[in-house]
Formats: sequence, structure tokens, C-alpha cells
Amino acid sequence: MTVGLQHYLVLSAVLFSIGFYGAISKRNAVVILMSLEIMLNAVNITLVALSRYVTPVAMTGQVFAIFVMTVAAAEAALGLAIIIAIYRSRETVDVEKIDLMKW
Repeated sequence: MTVGLQHYLVLSAVLFSIGFYGAISKRNAVVILMSLEIMLNAVNITLVALSRYVTPVAMTGQVFAIFVMTVAAAEAALGLAIIIAIYRSRETVDVEKIDLMKW
């Protein structure tokens, strides 16, 4: 059995759906951040798969995937720093109890 483009796209769609469900349904800020990372990895799989099957010689999908991983690493570091700061002041990471923008 040969692994084709459809297999990678289905895998990417399943990962994105799992991440989207986690980001929408969970209340813990760390779990939401992890769900966003799963969604970004699904996008990376799609970029690399489409690049491999559309233009096998050019490595544009891999370059974009590395760029997305760099942005995801910065987002994770900044997100965790914000979550730690909120936890120190509020002693919770429940997003429904974090109301910093309210008066």
C-alpha cells in the first residue's frame, strides 16, 4: 500500500480537528495552548505534503514549515510566560476565572 497525498491530508485534518476541539472545549489555559500547538503541527503536515506532491524539487513547504515551527516556539514561550504570570497573581489557570480585561 502506497501512502498518498490523501493520507497526509486526512491525518492533518484529524489532528487539526482534535486541536480545535481541545481549544474550544477545555478551560485550562495550558491545555488550550497545547491544542493550538497541535493545530499548528497539522498545518505543517499539510504544507510539507502539498509541497512534496505539487513541486517535489522545490522545498518551499519545508521552508514554510520551519517558519511556522519558529513562530510556534515563540508563541509557546510567550504563552507559557503569560500563563505563569497570571497563575502567580490569580492562582488559577482556568480561563473562565481570568478576567483581567474587566473592571
